[in-house]
Amino acid sequence: MAETLRLIGQEADDVPVISALMQDAAVRVDDIAFDARAHRFALVANRYRWEADVPSRTRCALRFDGVIGAQRKGWPADGAAVLALLAIRADAGGVTLDFSGGASVRLVTECIDLVLEDLTGPWGARAVPRHDA
Repeated sequence: MAETLRLIGQEADDVPVISALMQDAAVRVDDIAFDARAHRFALVANRYRWEADVPSRTRCALRFDGVIGAQRKGWPADGAAVLALLAIRADAGGVTLDFSGGASVRLVTECIDLVLEDLTGPWGARAVPRHDA
């Protein structure tokens, strides 16, 4: 298996695959941006590598193009705050990114156009993320 990923999503059916790979990615609030002029939303995160045999993370970028609007909900005021990306969901009007602590971003999109790209090689993770009920 390759050490780094580069995936392109162009259909709603692609979103659950990328969501699964991004689950539990650690994201600093300051590393999330919407460029209204370029119609682009992007974030840089430390992605937990669920596809790997050993606990590890990698630095990655997630980019959405064709974004015509972005709305935040429950957003922390502290730019240094770290959120865990829990899920990415697509529907007829766009895409929603759900984060820990009840934070979310709703992207109004023209179409599904996203790229997930690992920027570094993997490093060992201290723990496997847990989802206790």
